[in-house]
Amino acid sequence: MQKYKIILCLIMIFLSQSFAEQKTTLNLMPVPAKISLNNEKFRLNDKFTIAVTGECNKKLFEYSTKTLRRLSGRTGIFFPQDFITSLDELENPSMLIKSDEAAKVKLYIDESYSLKINQSKIFLSAKTDIGAIRGLETLLQLLDIDDQGYFFPTLEITDSPRFAWRGLMIDVSRNFKPVEVIKRNLDGMAAVKLNVFHFHLVDDQGFRVECKNFPKLHEVSSDGLYYTHDQIKDIIQYAANLGIRVVPEFDIPAHATSWIFAYPELGSGAVPKSVERKWGIFNPTLNPAKESTYEFLDKFLQEMTGLFTDEYFHIGGDENNGDDWNNNPEIQKFMQQKNISNNHALQAYFNQRILKILTKYNRKMVGWEEIMHENMPKNIVIQAWYGKETLVKAARSGFQVMLSKGYYIDLIHPTVRHYLNDPIPADSPLSDIEKKLIIGGEATMWGEFVTSETIDSRIWPRTAAIAERFWSPQNIRNVDDMYRRLEITSFRLEELGLTHIKNYEMMLRRLTNNEDIFALKTLVDVIEPVKFYRRNRLFNRKYRSFSPYTRVVDAARPDQKVARNFRNMIDDFIDHKQPNTEEIKYWLNLWQNNHKKLLITIKNSPILREIEPLSENLSLISGIGLEAIDIIEQDKKVDKEWKKSSLEILEKAKEPYGQTEIMIVSGIKKLIELL
Repeated sequence: MQKYKIILCLIMIFLSQSFAEQKTTLNLMPVPAKISLNNEKFRLNDKFTIAVTGECNKKLFEYSTKTLRRLSGRTGIFFPQDFITSLDELENPSMLIKSDEAAKVKLYIDESYSLKINQSKIFLSAKTDIGAIRGLETLLQLLDIDDQGYFFPTLEITDSPRFAWRGLMIDVSRNFKPVEVIKRNLDGMAAVKLNVFHFHLVDDQGFRVECKNFPKLHEVSSDGLYYTHDQIKDIIQYAANLGIRVVPEFDIPAHATSWIFAYPELGSGAVPKSVERKWGIFNPTLNPAKESTYEFLDKFLQEMTGLFTDEYFHIGGDENNGDDWNNNPEIQKFMQQKNISNNHALQAYFNQRILKILTKYNRKMVGWEEIMHENMPKNIVIQAWYGKETLVKAARSGFQVMLSKGYYIDLIHPTVRHYLNDPIPADSPLSDIEKKLIIGGEATMWGEFVTSETIDSRIWPRTAAIAERFWSPQNIRNVDDMYRRLEITSFRLEELGLTHIKNYEMMLRRLTNNEDIFALKTLVDVIEPVKFYRRNRLFNRKYRSFSPYTRVVDAARPDQKVARNFRNMIDDFIDHKQPNTEEIKYWLNLWQNNHKKLLITIKNSPILREIEPLSENLSLISGIGLEAIDIIEQDKKVDKEWKKSSLEILEKAKEPYGQTEIMIVSGIKKLIELL
């Protein structure tokens, strides 16, 4: 008995220490470069005011006002200020914001800031108003509560980003996204200190920008779904007010169906009969051998560089299969005349011509890694997406380069996989000079399987962890703490209008025809969409632009918390970090008994029939897990045939249904293998 009292006492001490650590641990994401934490508190009350001084423009006053409103919304406190303006004359403001420069949004702008909080005053200072904006987001993340109310911890923060280019790409060509979807995601980007919105506007499936010089591009190739010039200007200004650059992408010479459907003379092969409705890599490619192609693109780029104000301009350049070029006699003759040896060299020739046009309009070229070629000048930016080897090769060759390999959030990989993926890992083979050519990275949200209803759940909250990788020091890599902070960050992002949490149960209600969702949610909480590009291969009908994106696979989210926590519980049990099995048994019992309940729901909702085998498998493997726990607890002898058949059942349970897969199989398998 004395032994158990000692163990219980140790457990209580551990829990009390963990609680104390939890209460004093900051919930910042990204983690700042340097933090010095004190032991006092700045109490937030209805006397709180903000003053802005120094050189700044309208965007800092607006952002400060927005910060005040967000604080008021969270706390319910009636602050005395309505708007923060340059006309404010406050004798003793609670918070003083000082900016040395009103900066234009551009690459390498100074985003550093310092934040000092004592018991009576908050000081935020920055060299630029954009740095002050970054500091305001840190302040919002510092808000905490205790039994006396709301407070900020007293501390000093000195912060600046690790990388200058910290981006999120959203593909609106394959599935169009209205302006309000773009804006709420821009707000989310600012909240986690991302600073580049890569706007993928044109692909085989649609041309999404009004073009006044060549109006058939948007009239014929958009299905009426495109952004007007005024809407683009509005998005650019909205982003600039958040300290975010907008870099447009017009994919050429391949992925060009929408170009060629509108203007067939641009093509190298057969004229497409419509914009593309399916997903994949297709033949239509611009003709690089015709001078009229460059005349067209010159006039087009003149208009678009006048519309998009950032100095960088993305030309795509990816996934040219070369078929149309290979089968075009005139192009083959052109290559012989120009002594061009292969299609990669021909694309380099094309890119050189485009670079001259962009240079004429004071723009710098960005492209996917396929644009890298020995004949290309070093003043272009390479976006490495296929392999990290490209990043290393590009830097060693003298190109500026950013990383997207490992940040493809459309592939439904878990957050940890993105988080530990570093543009410059500790074991990088690059020299210090070469490392400076790596300017950052981008998360990429390709649009094949997302709509306005589901896109937020694919971007958030995982992209917040990627944002930390781009901003925070390299040694910030604690996965458990990342997940702890990510949970809080995800919740906070909701106040910006992002729908990654609230749309989940809404979609489940629709799937059950407004019946009780408990049984369906119990299943969907532990399943995820299949990874990589398997979704389009695991269905007897291929997806198209206007296919339904309202099924269980669309409601299911990446990196499901319930499944991840269960796997962690199993690991802790095996490593003797979890002293009992009661919580494990709770979940296994819940899942084992859920199938009968869900069958009632499925009977009244035909859209759910495709996941019935998944539900049955969840029940079956949960029963196996309970048997394994019983064997462990009772120290029973293991039946070899039972173990063999159990492992076979677990292997079969990995099979996807409805393009979703059960995410607790590996945890239960570890229990069986423990026997």
